[in-house]
Amino acid sequence: MDIENKKYKTLVLALGGNALLQRNEVLSADNQYKNIAAVAKVVKVLSEDYNVVIVHGNGPQVGLLSLQNLAYEETPAYPLDILVAETQGMLGYMITQSLGQEQGMPPVSSVLTRVLVDTNDAAFQDPTKFIGPVYNEQEAVEMAQRYGWTMKEDGKYIRRVVPSPMPKRILDLDAINALLNMRHVVVCNGGGGVPVVNNGDSGFSGIEAVIDKDFSAALLASELNADCLLVLTDADAVYQDWGTPNQRALRDVTAQELKPFAIADGSMGPKAQAVIGYVEKSGNPAYIGALHDAAQILKGEKGTKIHL
Repeated sequence: MDIENKKYKTLVLALGGNALLQRNEVLSADNQYKNIAAVAKVVKVLSEDYNVVIVHGNGPQVGLLSLQNLAYEETPAYPLDILVAETQGMLGYMITQSLGQEQGMPPVSSVLTRVLVDTNDAAFQDPTKFIGPVYNEQEAVEMAQRYGWTMKEDGKYIRRVVPSPMPKRILDLDAINALLNMRHVVVCNGGGGVPVVNNGDSGFSGIEAVIDKDFSAALLASELNADCLLVLTDADAVYQDWGTPNQRALRDVTAQELKPFAIADGSMGPKAQAVIGYVEKSGNPAYIGALHDAAQILKGEKGTKIHL
């Protein structure tokens, strides 16, 4: 079948964890399918004008798999890179199933994606990526003692943290491009991608880490020469003076104007850093906003647009 792709722009869609699971919601298959159903309706609308690439987070899911691994003590626990691959398969399947139920949706494919990181990344000495459930202080101390985990505060709770190195290269880019050229919706880079390091002539090997999905989505958008990057999150926009009586949504900002928001702490910091990097590297726009506003965000009616 001859498919005309030239009229379709390419959009990389980074789904925040709330798109798959609400905070403190039970990590059941039913709950995830319920949340993914809302994602499917949004992607259906976007697919009418774009070739859509979906990158999703996996913090709760990879944490659950880790706990399940530890519970069966007769077998050594699997390393994080394999658990990330498992979450890619699990969530890729669930997203593919849900999207496929939307009438008129293009074909949907999920790609197990490896992402190159650097063994010398400082993140391996200072873990910052939250995974798994939340704990109170006593529970956190017990889990740290039992498993040797590093624990840090996440709001009013405490969670496990693991290394989150910066992504350097998408190793399975050719497969993603091939599917886009066939007008598929592509689910890839799940959980930021399976973290691997280069061993020279002996190829690549996995490493214990979980890559930030926003940085990974931004890198993927650059390597695909995507027309835009859309980061969906809890907030409906980036806000000036957030949490004060003077707070206001920023609708249209340059990458330079967004830089004060690109701080290491807080949920918006990594997203701001990721979109700034994409915009400055590609020259194309990026957007930040809420899932249900996705189509309006791309029209400039809601959310925040970031450009040069």
